[in-house]
Amino acid sequence: MAVVAVLGAGSWGTALAVHLARVGHDVRLWARDQTIVDDMAARRANVVYLPDVTLPAAVSVTHDLQRALAGAGLVICAVPSHGCRAVLRQTARSLGRHATIVSATKGLEADSHLRVSQVIAEEVGPGHPVVVLSGPSFAMEVAQQLPTAVLAASVNAQATERVQTEFRGPFFRLYGSDDVVGVEIGGAMKNVIAIAAGVVEGLGLGHNALAALITRGLAEITRLACAAGGRRDTLAGLSGLGDLVLTCTGTLSRNRHVGAELARGRRLNDIVAGMKMIAEGVQTTGAVLALGNRFGVELPITTQMAEVLSGRLDVRSAVETLMLRRQRAEADGDREAGNGAMV
Repeated sequence: MAVVAVLGAGSWGTALAVHLARVGHDVRLWARDQTIVDDMAARRANVVYLPDVTLPAAVSVTHDLQRALAGAGLVICAVPSHGCRAVLRQTARSLGRHATIVSATKGLEADSHLRVSQVIAEEVGPGHPVVVLSGPSFAMEVAQQLPTAVLAASVNAQATERVQTEFRGPFFRLYGSDDVVGVEIGGAMKNVIAIAAGVVEGLGLGHNALAALITRGLAEITRLACAAGGRRDTLAGLSGLGDLVLTCTGTLSRNRHVGAELARGRRLNDIVAGMKMIAEGVQTTGAVLALGNRFGVELPITTQMAEVLSGRLDVRSAVETLMLRRQRAEADGDREAGNGAMV
């Protein structure tokens, strides 16, 4: 039985803690807020994020980071992207020598535009392998033991295999990949496209529009991922198309919810203030645009969502701008920056 530390007691961190305990691990679930820790310990449930899921006996909840990390061979970072660096900086002091770090956060760091695995590497150093966990996976469904397939990606093949082995369960299947860039760009950008999908829903634009948005959104994600060093085939898989479809169509999607509420005329600040969980796409949009500028990649959907989120443009005008863009062959503009490969 492995000792696993899960950092972050939001919906995803709690769901992973529950799953890992069910498959036989000793799990320490760390939360920053002592009040939440005390409540979870008393109720044996996370009433804020997963109220109907009982914590297994093998899950202990703690506010003490050193206690959570003591003896942990696997350390899972499920902290929102804007808080990852600070938590990882504290984590680095107490990491076991042979610990593997698993990033379960889908987003980019707002100021540096770094992927989360890059932030982890900067804070914990090269001595700890990093594995990215991504794919179509609503936390509630994982906690309810509904069938889920995800991707474990790392440049370290042994670390990938370790995560596949330790996370595997009757309802939880993991595929492996060495394309960390493609997996992380896919996981971050799908949240931006999902906001646009929510706009389509909220405006009542129909299934045709939604299908077109998802398809062109995938092209946009693929352009940036390939320009940054990822592979096209990765974006056709679980961490690209799979996660994009789920987040753009699933009723549990937080980012889709943001877009739908914007389309109904609500202000972004009011929408976010009324949400219990973080919608990563709100934070990620600006960082994605910055990466697009760095690599010379056109990102029309992301650009329009940035205008909407900033309040500079209303949702109907954003949709009209996208529809009135110059018509061209489908593959035009979908070339990987630097070598002309079609994406």
